[in-house]
Amino acid sequence: MGRPITLFTGQWADLPLETLAQKVSSWGYDGLELACWGDHFSPTQALEDPSYAPGRRELLKKYNLNVWAISNHLTGQMVCDPNDHRSDAWVPKELAGDPEGKRQWAIEEMKKTARAARKLGVNVVNGFTGSPIWHWVYPFPPVSEEDIKKGYDRFAELWGPILDVFKEEGVKFALEVHPTEIAFDIYSAQRALEAVGHHPSFGFNFDPSHLIWQQIDPVQFIYAFPDRIFHVHAKDAQVTLDGRTGILSSHLQFGDHRRGWDFRSVGRGDVDFDKIIRALNQIGYTGPLSVEWEDNSMDREFGAAEACQYLRDIDFPPAAGGSFEDAFKSER
Repeated sequence: MGRPITLFTGQWADLPLETLAQKVSSWGYDGLELACWGDHFSPTQALEDPSYAPGRRELLKKYNLNVWAISNHLTGQMVCDPNDHRSDAWVPKELAGDPEGKRQWAIEEMKKTARAARKLGVNVVNGFTGSPIWHWVYPFPPVSEEDIKKGYDRFAELWGPILDVFKEEGVKFALEVHPTEIAFDIYSAQRALEAVGHHPSFGFNFDPSHLIWQQIDPVQFIYAFPDRIFHVHAKDAQVTLDGRTGILSSHLQFGDHRRGWDFRSVGRGDVDFDKIIRALNQIGYTGPLSVEWEDNSMDREFGAAEACQYLRDIDFPPAAGGSFEDAFKSER
């Protein structure tokens, strides 16, 4: 039996949860990774209504689905983000246009999310952290090392109290390592861990699609953080540099053929999932492989169904113990 195959519902929040659950079950998935937007999962309702979290599980059970993780990317982003107009739609109307108001709201909402996860009976919350220094990834005018350190210190200041609530609830926060976040590659992930004193509740949602276009081998990320891979997203990407395209994508929208890279449906890009499965086996990861489906050139229902079957076919359990060479040591 391989790992559970789930679908992250963030890109499907336009559909009611029951409609999506019915579809996902027919495609062969084991469960859903519930997004904390749309009508999929509400931390506030989970804390205010004792029947809400059990009701979510009952709805999924109706379609032979389970849940191992929830995700609150949108809210987590606002904890360290500059919080301009782009996130106004994610908060109560009275906070639109109020960067610090949005930040304080997001901090409390992430604490709620940890408590709500416990109510639902899951021990992983995936999400973003935002970053006060991402806009300096290619800095000019120049910034100093002290400027960068202050950015990581600010991240620790804002997220430390949130992570303490996660620890109290026995829940882990898995940052999806991703451009625009405090950790976007191996070295920035190491620095983020150090900034929060290797907090036991802070780790990573491994997503190879955000690494491969940066020319980072996703397998090296797994080996760098074997005890901090709390969850795995299965998502693919393809680099399409042709002498005209650029790795920074030229301010072109996803799906534009002129981009230097773009996301692809699982199995149709440059990610070597066989190597990833082998690395996950070696670090002992047994959690879900959660499809985060993004491919602007493909029908999403076709792609999600195909991705599930692709992962079923390529996933395999680790060796039962010992080496194949052990057979040669048997006594005659």
